[in-house]
Amino acid sequence: MSSPSSHQLHPANVVTSAGAPLRLYGKRIVVRPLTASDFEAWSEVRHRNGKWLSKWEPIKSAHLPDPSTNRDAFNNRCVARDRERQSGGSYAFGIFIDGSFAGEVNINNVVRSAMQCGTIGYWIDEARAGNAFMSEAVLVVSKYAFEDLGLHRMEICIIPRNDNSRRVMEKLGIREEGLAERFLEINGVWEDHVRYGFTIEEWQQRRDQLSAEWLQ
Repeated sequence: MSSPSSHQLHPANVVTSAGAPLRLYGKRIVVRPLTASDFEAWSEVRHRNGKWLSKWEPIKSAHLPDPSTNRDAFNNRCVARDRERQSGGSYAFGIFIDGSFAGEVNINNVVRSAMQCGTIGYWIDEARAGNAFMSEAVLVVSKYAFEDLGLHRMEICIIPRNDNSRRVMEKLGIREEGLAERFLEINGVWEDHVRYGFTIEEWQQRRDQLSAEWLQ
């Protein structure tokens, strides 16, 4: 049996074969990499959601410019994310609803070789919460991870008391795997995280049902 090509195992080019910008679609959302022109929209949503988001995120460095207030820092952030996509290490996307920026969903910490895995992280504008947009976004990038990037497993790690994020997993029926103690520094505290796993075998078994419900 022949082995997969190196391109299949390590795809770093994330534009289409025709060279068009990457776009991923759900039924109601568009997911794409952020660009410098998204600064105003991204900044407005981040500022408005400061309290909503800060309790679930690592503490920001006081020595680095804030991309939500500094255009150059945001531009540099976009450039860094582009480089990470091209190297195949991570894939970061903005979520757009009716053309407006609404949050982010990322495939982080991609490991190739025998693991072929990545970790999904996400956040959404509080004004958009409760409408299952994030469940849709997670499924959109999961499909991309399995069918375009050739990954075998996706993992999502959530603080146990983060009920909103855990409902995303419940809506999609993503399998809970257990508790990782003191897993990540969040808002200055080493927090436990519930780990969820989603494999390509599970995607293949459920693809038709999930696609009909969440994708175009």
